[in-house]
Amino acid sequence: MLPVTLPPMLVAVPLASGSVLAGLGRWLPRRAVDLTAIGTALASVAMSGWLFALTGRVAAVTWVGGWIPRHGRSVGIVLVVDRLGAGLAGLVAVLVTAALVYSWHYFDDVEAMFQALVLFFLAGLTGFAITGDLFDMFVFFELMGAVAYALTGYKVEEPQSLQGALNFGVINSLGAYCSLTGITLLYARTGQLGLAQLGRELAGHPADPLVVAAFVLVCTGFLVKAAMVPFHFWLADAHAVAPTPVCVLFSGVMVELGVYAVARVYWVVFSATLPAGAFRRAFLVLGSLTALAGAVMCLVQHHIKRLLAYSTISHVGVFLLGLAVLDPDGLAGTATYVAGHAGVKGALFLGTGILLNRYETVDEAELHGVGWRRHPALAVMWTAGGLALAGLPPFGTFAGKSLIEHALNGERFGWGVAVCVLASALTGGAVLRVGLRVFWGVGRPASADAELVAAREEPETTGRLLGTPVTMLAPMLALLVGALLVGALGPVHQALTAAAGQFVDRVFYLRAALGGAGAAHPHRVPVVGWTGEGLAAAAVSVGLAALVALAAVAVDRVPRPVATAARRLHPPMLALRRLHSGHVGDYVAWLATGVALLAGLTGL
Repeated sequence: MLPVTLPPMLVAVPLASGSVLAGLGRWLPRRAVDLTAIGTALASVAMSGWLFALTGRVAAVTWVGGWIPRHGRSVGIVLVVDRLGAGLAGLVAVLVTAALVYSWHYFDDVEAMFQALVLFFLAGLTGFAITGDLFDMFVFFELMGAVAYALTGYKVEEPQSLQGALNFGVINSLGAYCSLTGITLLYARTGQLGLAQLGRELAGHPADPLVVAAFVLVCTGFLVKAAMVPFHFWLADAHAVAPTPVCVLFSGVMVELGVYAVARVYWVVFSATLPAGAFRRAFLVLGSLTALAGAVMCLVQHHIKRLLAYSTISHVGVFLLGLAVLDPDGLAGTATYVAGHAGVKGALFLGTGILLNRYETVDEAELHGVGWRRHPALAVMWTAGGLALAGLPPFGTFAGKSLIEHALNGERFGWGVAVCVLASALTGGAVLRVGLRVFWGVGRPASADAELVAAREEPETTGRLLGTPVTMLAPMLALLVGALLVGALGPVHQALTAAAGQFVDRVFYLRAALGGAGAAHPHRVPVVGWTGEGLAAAAVSVGLAALVALAAVAVDRVPRPVATAARRLHPPMLALRRLHSGHVGDYVAWLATGVALLAGLTGL
């Protein structure tokens, strides 16, 4: 018997705890505030894990307040938790726990507002992952967004923080308005807002222009949050100024929730009316564009936070390629990749925060040669993170990428495999390049071009720490180990693959949500992730990443033809970089362009 009170508690507990801290934090000792926030996050981990264990063959359905459907219609709030939703809620809680532990030495003078905001963020992210109602998705989306804006501009005394938060707020708000307009169109057509009810009403009817427009508009808001090209411009600006623990949450799980939302809405609401070819075409094209543009932008960055942000954009493109295959294997690869990527990227951001505290900069040129002797543990973990992004076995990034490549090959999209390999190689190579220059002092400092070098920054802690506390190193290590276990442990891999099979079963979801109780789901035998083709692709991507890193730090020793080719690529790369102007008006224009592009590809 599934506990029907557990899903609402996933949202209610962090909301209540955050409210208490916001109201009483000024009178509580700092350590009491930290322990309360961390304890709340750990409680969310435990509840999500319990739901993950219980939802292997059933879905947990809760009608909050007892407002159950009558004659197939409802006005109540429904939470529908399948295994993938529970797993995503658990991933959110794990990353929030790591961010809060890391923040033990942060923000002494803010009366618990940082911890309260992070708990509200946890509630919004979790509610977004488990709701079964499209309008409630929008509500949780806005809760998550409002808190994210505040967290981005947390260092309110710095103009750059305010600009990053403004860009974030304007672009994501416009995306949210698009989603609300699409929800309005669907409500006008069906009189329903529940995902299952919408899917039932639209099933069997051809996708007319209203339905296509609703799909495009609803997905626009989610894809803005996911930072898909050309909706991505706000992401690097936000990461560059947001506190390091917040970057862990943005890159580790917030953008992934946008991809999750598109998958959920398509399979439950639109898969029985919108032709699969339209969805596949749109996201194969846009996913490839996102993967390659993000990888190129990552490679030319020397501000480490921006570099990591653009690598996240590139990996979002890979997630979308896995989703575009429209089969359980592709989705299983995306789910595994998301879990592995969250651990690796979170660890790399935490390492960046350590450097920022010690040296008051995250610029690659200024950090050149700080030395692995001063930071041996950090140097090792940073190198491991770069190799993991490149797809080194047995990290979860390798297992997920292998499954996505297997699914792409199965549908005869071999070019998509090349895109995945290239994206992994370029992003992993950029991170390894930073490690070689910063920790090992290899090569010359990075270019001092004024467009590429970051201004000196204030440390995010209350003062320079004489050493690196265990509360900063331990979360970084734990996230890397978690990313490794996702790919190395067969049961974890199998559970995620089976969860993907459950997720794409539209009948299973509708039967569970409309019936108000869990519905049996047949067990699906997962595919094996460690294949010869997967290992071969991993060898190529890791090898290319190493070559990219070595070539970048040994520019004086590369062969003349290679140097000539690199110089010829400089003008188009500089032009691409200048498109990321930081002006919110430009970003709004690109958002409109992206909506038109998505509509054209979907309705072609």
